[in-house]
Parts: sequence; structure tokens; C-alpha cells
Amino acid sequence: MTALAIALAAAIGFTMGLLGGGGSIIVVPALTYLMGFETKSAVVTSLAVVGLAAAAGALSSFSRGTLPVLPAVIVGLTTMIGSYGGARIGALLADATQMAILAAVMIAAGAGMAYQSLRASESQAPSVAARPVLLGAAGIGLGVVTGMVGVGGGFLIVPALVIAGGLQMRDAASASLLAIALGTAAGLAGYAGRVPVAWGFVLPFAAVAALGAITGGLVAHRVPHRLLQRIFASAVITIAVYILTRG
Repeated sequence: MTALAIALAAAIGFTMGLLGGGGSIIVVPALTYLMGFETKSAVVTSLAVVGLAAAAGALSSFSRGTLPVLPAVIVGLTTMIGSYGGARIGALLADATQMAILAAVMIAAGAGMAYQSLRASESQAPSVAARPVLLGAAGIGLGVVTGMVGVGGGFLIVPALVIAGGLQMRDAASASLLAIALGTAAGLAGYAGRVPVAWGFVLPFAAVAALGAITGGLVAHRVPHRLLQRIFASAVITIAVYILTRG
């Protein structure tokens, strides 16, 4: 891999581990505009890379006892259903349409992350009862987005786990990694036989991203997230605007 690919993989993985998502949303535009991938190849590569990195982060959280398993499994399994269907749809879309949808999702994600950064701190957040049906419905919807445009969906899964699952932000970040791993695996299955996977690139890229995700997870409980969320929100929206203006 090139130095650019290594730096990109490390940054993506670290952000995923730190925020429970977010980093995955820049994989497709980065592969497309910086690495020269075609859109559908970038989407499939993103699903493979993000899934492997998220799985590593989830295993690390589980080993530390910081993974709330039940909410993560509920969202993860239902995300798999939506992701497989979204991938079948995504394989049929024109590249320009797929990128436009991705840009719209990025803008929504950036706005949502900026909003989260303005909310009350975790210690002030009320605890709510988990609602499995609502968690499942959210998982299906998030899965469709995951499969269609190749994002992990953690930027949406985290607030869903907080609101419907009654989890604190850092616990939701850990749980989202398991949900992402399951959802991206199903999305990858949806593209099987339609778009090939460049495993020679995916495996080393994912290995670096996985190390980044583990490192991000280790520091997630030691640093405030608000400034990081605001910076990342600004970057995501800027990239989305670039995609839309580039056409």
C-alpha cells in the first residue's frame, strides 16, 4: 500500500473506534477521488474494509467488558436484513445517483453529529428504557443506507442506540461497531456476483483500519467528544458539497 492509503486507513479506523462510526462515511469518496476507484468498486471495498475494522473494534470492546451485547445484536441483525436489500438496489443504480445519495447521507450525518455535539453532556442525559421493536425498525432502515452507498451507518446507529436503546454515548459507540460489522457483511453478500472485491487491497487496508479502530476505542473513554464531533461534522459536510458540485 502507498503512504496515502496507510494514513487514510488509520484515520478511518481511529475515527470509527473513537466515535462508534463516522470514519466509514469518507471511505467511498476517498477511494473514488484519491485512489481512483470506480464508484461501485469503492462501495464494495468500503463495505469489506469497514466491516473488518468494525469487527476488530467490537471484539476489543467485548474483551474489555464495554460492549452492551443485546442492543447491539438487535440492531445488528435487523441491519443485516436492510443492508442486503439496499445492496441489491445499489447494484442497479447509476454511479452518479449513488454518489448523490451518498452526499445527501453525508450532509444528514454531519448535521446530526453537529447537533449531538451541542446536546447536554452524558452525565446529564436521562436514562430511558430500551425498546426492541424501535431498535429493530431503526436497524432495517439504517441497513438499507449501509448496503446502498457503502457506509457503516455508525453515525446513525449511535443516536438510535442512545434514543431507543437507552445507552450512554460511549456504550452506544461500542455497540454500534458490532452492528456495523454485521450490516456490512450482509451488504457485501448483496453485491456478490455483481461487483468483484479487490481482496489484495482490502485485507492490508482493513488491517491498518482495524488497528486504528482498536486504538480509537481505547482512548474513547478518556477524551471529550464534542470538539471532535464538530470538526468531523464540518469535514463531512464539506466533502458532500464537493461531491455534489463535482457532479
